[in-house]
Amino acid sequence: MEQRSKFGTSEHKRLMNDGDAWRRWGPYLSERAWGTVREDYSPDGNAWEYLSHDASRSRAYRWNEDGLAGISDDKGHMCFAIALWNGCDPILKERLFGLTGPQGNHGEDVKEVYFYLDNTPTHSYMRMLYKYPQVAFPYQQLIEENRRRSRSDREYELLDTDVFADNRYFDVFVEYAKSAPDDILIRIRAINRGPEPALLYLLPSIWFRNTWSWGDDERSPILKQGEVIAQNGRDKAGEGGDKSRPYVLIEAQHSILGEYHLFCEASMPSDDIHFTNNDTNMQRLFGAPNSTPYVKDAFHEYLVQGNTLAINPARVGTKACALYTRTITAGASFTWRLRLKKVKSTTDEGRSFSGPFDDFESTFRLRQQEAEEFFTDLQST
Repeated sequence: MEQRSKFGTSEHKRLMNDGDAWRRWGPYLSERAWGTVREDYSPDGNAWEYLSHDASRSRAYRWNEDGLAGISDDKGHMCFAIALWNGCDPILKERLFGLTGPQGNHGEDVKEVYFYLDNTPTHSYMRMLYKYPQVAFPYQQLIEENRRRSRSDREYELLDTDVFADNRYFDVFVEYAKSAPDDILIRIRAINRGPEPALLYLLPSIWFRNTWSWGDDERSPILKQGEVIAQNGRDKAGEGGDKSRPYVLIEAQHSILGEYHLFCEASMPSDDIHFTNNDTNMQRLFGAPNSTPYVKDAFHEYLVQGNTLAINPARVGTKACALYTRTITAGASFTWRLRLKKVKSTTDEGRSFSGPFDDFESTFRLRQQEAEEFFTDLQST
């Protein structure tokens, strides 16, 4: 029986010719790093209690990071992920919630609903689905009910609560398509599955892993407001830019990674970007003075708690986000587009780059087609 070659697809060619470069960025960012032995510096080795879920939004990690549906470079220096808020939750949804080993009646257990849908070996195309309730997330209910149950009882899951009643939730699809190894297109689509209009806050976030607080690297990276903001189809210089899609720009500079730009599509006047630092909130956790007034949990404080002083008005820091607020009608969807691109990349040679979203849809179609061809070829033998 004749076998079809497994080395003829575009994905196979990328793997063979320049696989290391294409794998430099990928889904290496954990969805939950709190409570792990990697971040346990306690004298008794009790990792579950040393860095809890409650502390994770305020405490800078040392060895890794976490985020929702996120990516990072292969050394974890710079990270990108989304955060969500439905206007009801007590905290900003930035990472997966779960039970620690002692809390679960069967041990450690994530209490979320999410699916990894697609990913090629070079991470040229990736897709994930997260289901976000439109009512308050039942953190305490999940902890208390699982604590009450014995080892012989089944686990109490998120689907056992009433948070998905009447389909009152958002399907949040997060997709990545690489135009080049260090040029990543990001598409986020939220669908309101409920029977009524519902409010959703989306915060695509970019930040640097904190290496400066531990003495590992004194060369602090920086994120700042970019100078070029497309308005009415023209940038400040009066030329270039996507004529139909205004955007806001975050500039990222890192001593090892170099310089990147995060282009954030901005279709409403309220769309904006905010900055803080990826530093521990010592005041909240330990009652000690903070070394900076702008700390890791600033976006939670700003949005959920209404503390406008939490974010840096100078628009500079080591953690930044775009803030989008949308009311999505029943059964409808909204799509956001972003692009994370290295400045002066060697892959720019021979490639034109006018507006950040000019080739957006065509690149996504191409990478989706290539992913389909790769997996079809893989299964044909």
